[in-house]
Order: sequence, then C-alpha cells, then structure tokens
Amino acid sequence: MTVLDRIGQKLLFSFDPETAHGLSIAALRCGLPVVSLPPRDARLKVRLCGLDFPNPLGMAAGYDKNAEVPDALLRLGFGFAEVGTITPLPQPGNPKPRIFRLTADEAVINRLGFNNEGHAAAEKRLAARRGRSGIVGVNIGANKDSADRIGDYERGVARFAPYASYLTVNISSPNTPGLRNMQAREQLGELLSRVMAARATASAQPPVFLKIAPDLVEAELEDIAAEIAEKKIDGVIVSNTTLSRTGLRTTSLAGEAGGLSGKPLFERSTAVLARMRKLLGPKIAIIGVGGVNSTETALEKIRAGADLLQLYTGMIYAGPALPGRIIGGMARFAERERLGSIGELRDTACERWVSKSLS
Repeated sequence: MTVLDRIGQKLLFSFDPETAHGLSIAALRCGLPVVSLPPRDARLKVRLCGLDFPNPLGMAAGYDKNAEVPDALLRLGFGFAEVGTITPLPQPGNPKPRIFRLTADEAVINRLGFNNEGHAAAEKRLAARRGRSGIVGVNIGANKDSADRIGDYERGVARFAPYASYLTVNISSPNTPGLRNMQAREQLGELLSRVMAARATASAQPPVFLKIAPDLVEAELEDIAAEIAEKKIDGVIVSNTTLSRTGLRTTSLAGEAGGLSGKPLFERSTAVLARMRKLLGPKIAIIGVGGVNSTETALEKIRAGADLLQLYTGMIYAGPALPGRIIGGMARFAERERLGSIGELRDTACERWVSKSLS
C-alpha cells in the first residue's frame, strides 16, 4: 500500500464498516481517489461471451449495490464492474450492525440481506450511462418477502437486459432465508428455464451467469453443472461468501451470523472453481471470486480454471490502487513468461486444485 492508501484506510477504519462503505461510494461519485494505472496491455485482454474485456479483473457485486458508480470503478483500473444485487422492490436489509471487519484475517462478515433501492432507481442510473464504453454487469436477486422469487428474477432479466453487459442470477447469498435452497437441482432447473425464457423475449439478450456458493458438496456441484449445461447458461461465478469459520484468528467475531469474504475464502472458493471447470469443460465461462488480493492470487485463480476474476474485500484492506497493482503485476508476469495471452495460463493447475479436499 502507498502512504496515501494507508492514510485513507486509517480514515475509513475510524468509522463503522457500513458508514465507511457509504463514504467510499460518495468519494467515487466526486471523482476520488485518483490512482495511477499501468498502461493497457494487449496480453491481458479477454474475449468471452461476445464481450471484449480490457483485462480480466472486475469489481464484484455487493459494493455498488445501486449502480451509483460503475464508471468510477472502471477508472480504478477494473476491466469490468458488476452492480447489485438489485431486487424488484426496495428493501432495507437486515438490522444493523450487519458488517464486521476481521482485520487480522483480512476478512469481512456481512449479513446485509440484499439492502438496495430496487429496480426503478438502478434502472434510471443505468439508462443514464447508456452509450458509454465499459463492461457493466447487473446482479439480480429476489425480495426477501416475495411470493414468487423466480418471478423476481424474470422481472430482473426483463428490466435490465437493455442495459447490462451481462446478467448475474444470484441465488447464493446466505443472508436471505431460503435463497440458497434454489441451488438444489429441481428448483434450479425451473429457475434457469424461466430466466432463459425471459431473456429470449427481452429487448436485448446479454449473457447470463449463475453465482453459486462455496459451501457445496461434490454431488451438489455435479447437479449445478448439469443444469448449467442443459439450460445453456453462459457462465458461472464461483463463489459467493462462505458460512465456514475455519481457521479464523479473529475468534471474537467468528460467531457473527452472515457470509465471510476475503483472504480466508481463497482456498475453498478456488477448489470449488476448479471442480466446476472440470465438470463444465473448457467452453463455459467461469469468473473466479474469493480471496483475490494480489497478483499471485489472481494468477492462481486463472491457473485453477477462471477466465475472469473479481474482488471486493481485498480492496478494503489494500486500498483503491489494488486493481492497478494487480493488473500491472499480471502484465509483468506475462512479459516475463513470454505469454501471448494471459489466457494461456488457464487450467494449468486445475487438477491440483481439484485434488484439494472440500471438507
């Protein structure tokens, strides 16, 4: 971290996590921070699902829940940004406090519960940026008290298809009761069928990704992979936050309910990623998320089978210059290893990660 990064982190860490998050969004709206970026490198370009990514690193959903600052995030060096999760109706989420920093672990526990301003507010902002360059995905979800959760996803597809570079179907948050049950095969099959039917009749047909949890066993992964292939989903995002608390140093907060993100998630999420690559084969797109906080962790996700990467928690601890540092490091790696494309690295450690236990 630079001196400015450290000062900024100290300032933000003087506030509670949710207030700090709001301040960071406000700063981005005002054009801050200004970071130095490495030059664009053709070896880092990724063409996937008909989209041309300038580099493989994106901002994960959960940060810009209401599509307030996607272009500001792209200016930090990200190759793409994903906004949301957005539900049809506004909802406040779970009671506060609901975000906890585990500083010694470089991790966060959150139980936000899809707090967002709803479809109408996000659509207005996304419509205003129409015509601008940059890849912006839209992560859609269901309201907590919805009588028809699959219908909520259909509405999300219809509403955001005209504006989204891609759509993400998020059924893996642990903070909406019963949501993860939609990963079970029968429910998942109905969900994906209806989502793809909604896309077929929408005014645009962006790629559709499914975001899954890391807390899945082998048989569940096999079922999900089968449904993704059968329903012709464009890709999968591996993974959301975990309910596991294995190996945490911050034991005083380990009992807090919610999903854990950050450095401790890297091993589990990468092992699940590799399994999904092996199950899905080489053609279906995979975005690797969980514990990406350095060039080394980013490269390892690609070696395990990822086409693209996302981070969020890593930037909380390493500052807004982190995307540029990772991208610069990846470019130097490609130069040193004489790679024509960073994609040549994909799958080179897939079998090693598949061999790791999920227990």
